Amino acid sequence: MKSMGNRVSFPQPVAGLVIRYAYLWGEEQQRGQEEGRKDRPCAVILATTDENGDLIVTVLPVTHTPPANPALAVEIPHATKRRLGLDDERSWIVLAEANRFSWPGPDLRFAHAGDLASVAYGELPAVILKEVKTKLAQALTARLVRVVPRTE
Repeated sequence: MKSMGNRVSFPQPVAGLVIRYAYLWGEEQQRGQEEGRKDRPCAVILATTDENGDLIVTVLPVTHTPPANPALAVEIPHATKRRLGLDDERSWIVLAEANRFSWPGPDLRFAHAGDLASVAYGELPAVILKEVKTKLAQALTARLVRVVPRTE
């Protein structure tokens, strides 16, 4: 989180940052929806700039639903969930699909109204991020990942 005088800005999106976001599932997009129906934690996996210099972020959703294919998910340990301030239910980072959007974007959600920094829960530990990156690379190679681009 950067301070600009008295103003606080959005946190810098880096790989491993867990944010609060209105995630749009691929099946929702196929039905013509443009908005995710539920705000959820999502893990930033990539932050890059486009040809116009705009920051583009790719996020993976976090869900309580156990994965049908364990190769396409990474469970978040209970201690990590507690440190991030998430609930006590088991959760997985889904690797089979992602949302890509311009940062900060209209689908970020605040835990505390008006507090720009409250869109972020915190960062995943390096060991979890490494597992996510390794399994995601394998899923990408096998063409098992779908990216859902978001519009403004």
